[in-house]
Amino acid sequence: MTTRAGFTALIGEPNAGKSTLLNRMVGAKVSIVTHKVQTTRARIRGVTMAGDSQIIFVDTPGLFKPKRRLDRAMVAAAWGGAADADVIVLLIEAHRGKTDGVTAILEALADKTVGRRVVLAINKIDRVEAQTLLKLTEDMNAAFGFEKTFMISAEKGYGVEDLRDWLAGAMPEGPWLYPEDQIADLPMRMIAAEMTREKLTLRLHEELPYQLTVETERWEERKDGSARIDQIVYVARDGHKGILLGKGGETIKAVGKAAREELEEFLGRRVHLFLQVKVRPNWLDEAERYSEMGLDFRDGN
Repeated sequence: MTTRAGFTALIGEPNAGKSTLLNRMVGAKVSIVTHKVQTTRARIRGVTMAGDSQIIFVDTPGLFKPKRRLDRAMVAAAWGGAADADVIVLLIEAHRGKTDGVTAILEALADKTVGRRVVLAINKIDRVEAQTLLKLTEDMNAAFGFEKTFMISAEKGYGVEDLRDWLAGAMPEGPWLYPEDQIADLPMRMIAAEMTREKLTLRLHEELPYQLTVETERWEERKDGSARIDQIVYVARDGHKGILLGKGGETIKAVGKAAREELEEFLGRRVHLFLQVKVRPNWLDEAERYSEMGLDFRDGN
């Protein structure tokens, strides 16, 4: 049996559907998915088996024009993930087409991906007419020499199998890099923190989506098979703490309940989740917080 294993980087603008595609490919929720942009902070690896091939997905933060240290570290992580991959998949949204952001990514691709195989995946194809798709495909391929173009809907699953099968054949020959049943190489503590952060982002809407971070402070395995997980939610200001707690603590309770239920489903056992909110004015400038998110603090300079 000839086995294959390699890395595939998913790149694109924020909210293009990279996390949804990763979760669809892997068959489990390993990456935070919300309607907010820039929610994926770390390079999350999801692992999927396709025949005798093991495909390791690097889900990068969305590529955008960085303004803050955290933004710059996220963009550096995205390009770092692409540079290390065997295959790069540029994901764009069919209904948004070749935006200024996509054009900037295309320009950078030529410099940053020398020697890499690059394919195009046009996502959310159910939102546009066939003629629009055809024109977008022509425009994109005229702008960059993609090896192949795939039409997909990550949310509904259209075309995803075709993309996975092609990627399986494109992986280099070699032994599998992870156990067959492993779906992600993120420590469970970070996956748990990401799940809670997703619930906070969904609940808080526009109020403070990027001014908070979640860390799993403690993880205790109990004799009855359950797990006790203690997490800290760091916010930048006192006013943010009040928003996060909500009247009578109802917001944080609802978030904790939703995160606990999802963790229990993911782990297949009981979870006791305890959330604490702390004000830390300068967390966006602390190297330790970046390490927790799998980012390099120095990349934010």
